[in-house]
Amino acid sequence: MEEITKVQRNYHGDIISFQTSGGRIISYRKAVLEASEGLLNGVDLRENEWGEYEIYSSNASGQGFDDYPTIF
Repeated sequence: MEEITKVQRNYHGDIISFQTSGGRIISYRKAVLEASEGLLNGVDLRENEWGEYEIYSSNASGQGFDDYPTIF
């Protein structure tokens, strides 16, 4: 099972894509889909106030991907 290793952010600081331990670069939406299917290890999904799912790192802080390196 793959894990998220790196992130790419837009100029607003929002995550737009991830790199996996297998070297794949996947969009945020694809990561949410794969996490919901149990294909990504080390992540949690939470529903926001608009009913959309957001992906979070399930590391000790559980807050997000602030400590992850960038893809580029």
